[in-house]
Amino acid sequence: MKLLDIKDLNLAGKKVFIRCDFNVPMDEFGNISDDRRIRSALATINYCLDRDCAVIIASHLGRPEGKVVAKDSLLPVAKRLIKLLKKDVTLAKDVVGEDAMSKAAALKQNEILLLENLRYEPGETKNDKELSAKLASMAEFYINDAFGVSHRAHASVEGITRLFENEHKAGGFLLQKEIEFFSKLIRKPVRPFAAIIGGSKVSGKLEALVNLLPRVDKILIGGGMAFTFLKQLGYNVGASLVEDDLLEDAQHIMDEAKRLGVKFYLPVDIVVADKFSEDSVSKMVTAQEIPDGWIGLDIGPATVRLYREVLNNVQTVLWNGPMGVYEIEKFARGSNNIAHFVADSYATTVVGGGDTADLVQRIGLDTELTFISTGGGASLELLEGKVLPGVAQLMVDDGEDDYS
Repeated sequence: MKLLDIKDLNLAGKKVFIRCDFNVPMDEFGNISDDRRIRSALATINYCLDRDCAVIIASHLGRPEGKVVAKDSLLPVAKRLIKLLKKDVTLAKDVVGEDAMSKAAALKQNEILLLENLRYEPGETKNDKELSAKLASMAEFYINDAFGVSHRAHASVEGITRLFENEHKAGGFLLQKEIEFFSKLIRKPVRPFAAIIGGSKVSGKLEALVNLLPRVDKILIGGGMAFTFLKQLGYNVGASLVEDDLLEDAQHIMDEAKRLGVKFYLPVDIVVADKFSEDSVSKMVTAQEIPDGWIGLDIGPATVRLYREVLNNVQTVLWNGPMGVYEIEKFARGSNNIAHFVADSYATTVVGGGDTADLVQRIGLDTELTFISTGGGASLELLEGKVLPGVAQLMVDDGEDDYS
């Protein structure tokens, strides 16, 4: 399967609807704290402007749940776009209301209209056909450059793609880059290939782990999900996060890794605390000796050293999920140390978006890695072998295997 290419579209002088993912983090004062997602979409926007297109941009921000919530307005995004594009950007007062529809109809070549937050409309997350039709009526072409939400069957992501012929829709440069990168990573990685999988729960990564096992040479587990595996091995995990209903699944993953000859690593020491808090008492213990009532919140220094040795000879590293509660400084050391080692590696290094992308950006390593995905959930579903709803209608059969 092949993604429809924006370069194959006859865009010159036409009106183009671009779905972007500008769901950027904001600080307590309503200022954008990281504009990486906005900058990532500039190539597609500028490509359309260079062809004298009238450009309509749509995105969501936060979770207003179908209501107009002032703090979720795209006004800060509009201001940042003006700064980055060095062009005027008009912000509509609504999504498909009178203001947006009239401004879209009057939009001229080389002008840019940004619709208000798509999720102000309750029909967006419900993939409402009427909303999709109204959005589609604004333009002659549709471009999806919102990888971060392409795993959602929403009106502006999935429903709208059904209303354009193949000659009038495509993936943008960011979407194309993400799809191609993960396709190559899963199909033809340079070996040895190691996957670092962290985060809080096994349930969120279970399918990805199952799909990765036949493809990788090593898997390193960290974060809260490690305790489900450790408990299954018979260790006392204290009050650490455990998904008891997934103990058998954890055993199956370990058995399958052994059967396939995949080296499977778990933490050997843990930073534990008496409570989940910044002012908690913490100490280092071996993975077998977590005291009753104590919570594991980070990997320890021996695990960091072990994981460094494991990663020393690999040629490809995929990292999805932090090693501990990195938001609290005293429990961020394990994740930070692994991040620095991965960044210094000569291997191809890929971060699967979400919290891991936030982690490496916080410590200033985002420019030191080969590739950082803009979509945590979307990248995870690609790793699970799924076809993303927002991409399915943009694929054509080229005689090759599925992209995922």
